[in-house]
Amino acid sequence: MRLEELDPILPQVQKPARYIGGELNSVVKDKAAVDIRFAFCFPDTYEIGMSHLGMKILYSLLNSREDTWCERVFAPWTDFEAALRRDGLPLYALESFDPLSDFDIIGFTLQYELSYTNILNMLDLGGVPVLSKDRTGLDNLVVAGGPCACNAEPLCDFIDLFMLGEGEEVMHELMDLYKASKKAGDTKAAFLKKAAQLEGVYVPSLYDVSYRQDGTIAAVTPKDGAPAKVRKRIVEDFDKVFYPENFVVPFIGTVHDRAVVEVLRGCIRGCRFCQAGFLYRPFREKKPGTICAETKSLCESTGYEEVSLSSLSTSDYSALETLLPSLLDYTEPRHINMALPSLRIDNFSESLLNRIKAVRKSGLTFAPEAGTQRMRDVINKNITEEDVMKSCRLAFEGGYTSVKLYFMLGLPTERDEDVRGILELAQRVVDLYYQTPNRTKGHTVNVTVSVSTFVPKPFTPFQYEPQDTFEQIERKHALLRDSLKSKRISLKYHHSDASVLEAVFARGDRRLGKVLYRAFLKGCKFDSWDDQFHYDRWLSAFEECGLSPAFYANRRRSFDEVLPWSHLDYGISERFLQRENERAHQAAVTPNCRRACAGCGANTLLSGGKCFA
Repeated sequence: MRLEELDPILPQVQKPARYIGGELNSVVKDKAAVDIRFAFCFPDTYEIGMSHLGMKILYSLLNSREDTWCERVFAPWTDFEAALRRDGLPLYALESFDPLSDFDIIGFTLQYELSYTNILNMLDLGGVPVLSKDRTGLDNLVVAGGPCACNAEPLCDFIDLFMLGEGEEVMHELMDLYKASKKAGDTKAAFLKKAAQLEGVYVPSLYDVSYRQDGTIAAVTPKDGAPAKVRKRIVEDFDKVFYPENFVVPFIGTVHDRAVVEVLRGCIRGCRFCQAGFLYRPFREKKPGTICAETKSLCESTGYEEVSLSSLSTSDYSALETLLPSLLDYTEPRHINMALPSLRIDNFSESLLNRIKAVRKSGLTFAPEAGTQRMRDVINKNITEEDVMKSCRLAFEGGYTSVKLYFMLGLPTERDEDVRGILELAQRVVDLYYQTPNRTKGHTVNVTVSVSTFVPKPFTPFQYEPQDTFEQIERKHALLRDSLKSKRISLKYHHSDASVLEAVFARGDRRLGKVLYRAFLKGCKFDSWDDQFHYDRWLSAFEECGLSPAFYANRRRSFDEVLPWSHLDYGISERFLQRENERAHQAAVTPNCRRACAGCGANTLLSGGKCFA
């Protein structure tokens, strides 16, 4: 396909620059001169996908190989998809405008469960058979990775293989194997058997799943030499890990339109609800010199005037006080703003505040997660109300008049007093503003309370817990609304039906594949977008397939139940997760990793066996 063929369509759709490619630093190669053509697909809009750091890293990594050309594909918005289907045009890659069906390997990043229908829709729109069994050759191999690969089972009907954990090293190994298999004339089945021997590669077709009469899993049985447990991959030396020297610079604004430098991976905190905090263990940091060099390279190659230090908790970087002055020596003379996201309440300080004031002028965001101390202890947040008030006081004294507070609803052991405690805490923050003598005079305060519904996730201590039912969540929403008394507090929460679906697919088994396929046929897509979500279609798909959402979302798992991901190894021991679950029900806290090792098992992924030297 040529860009000229899109000329009649582009003026008719929103944000046509999403679909034209040609951005600064995008990579164009001679397709006749490469052995592997790789389509990197993000199952959401261009603005979201172009903000994703993992995609930036792997796009550059694959294109650093002379034998491989990696191109980008994003989910088209509904107006553009309708135009493509009307005119008989396929979904295409932005670099070559070739259809998805022309590619050797089609890779998806799995960032959130509500993007799954977009994967099926993109394959179909690109002229690629949706079901893995219908793709018989070695071409159009569909692979996937990302955090949601930790429970790959709902997607097993559609994805040929999954990469577990970090992709910088295993991606090279997979490309080398594919190239050799293609040259040798291997069948798809032969290639997949070889791929299953790579550490970090999971091939679902090489595992049989049997079920008990009550619907739970009886056993997951490997075959054809596949390993009994598939262990995730990590990069041990974080200073030597591949990092791009440039990013593709979009023509339009994206969600995070700036240079991004990763400072650490993993998390020391152990919040019991947080999947990322466990999936990305063990904790590893880059040296300040490495971070400074990458910052300089990215800013100079992209022209960005803002750089963000990326991590799960940037304020936990051990050399932050050394790093910041070195970075500022480069950024300040060049008028480059520096963003410090993911700051913790308990180590928020006046010096950090002064660093971020130039960037965050509208307000600051903190995440107490729960409104009472008992609930904060249940989830192992390891912060007190005093910590919350101290951080808010610093913000008010620093000139801020707006604060956003993040909470979760429906956490294990939650009571009505915990729900009411959310807005009671917010009111105390409002009162604190007017009690702060050094606040900015002549202004009022605004406290935004953002409440999300708790979703139990694999490889967390709460993976065994039931999610609140739809009715329970709605009752708690009403309780929140009734508790809102102050005009200085804004309350925001998300629709609970989408959270129920997220819980279903987060902990579901491979039987959900037929539900997913049925929902796709009913037109479900962009399920994470409120205006595109159709819960009635999903309920219809479940009913037609004879499956119940409640079985997956609202049922407590026993410690001895075989879970859909029990044959996948992310370095976190089951005994640790069970022990932390028991401690949660006792409202007992566990110290962070720097203070004391809790024995999660992640250290076994490191050759030296120690997370901290």
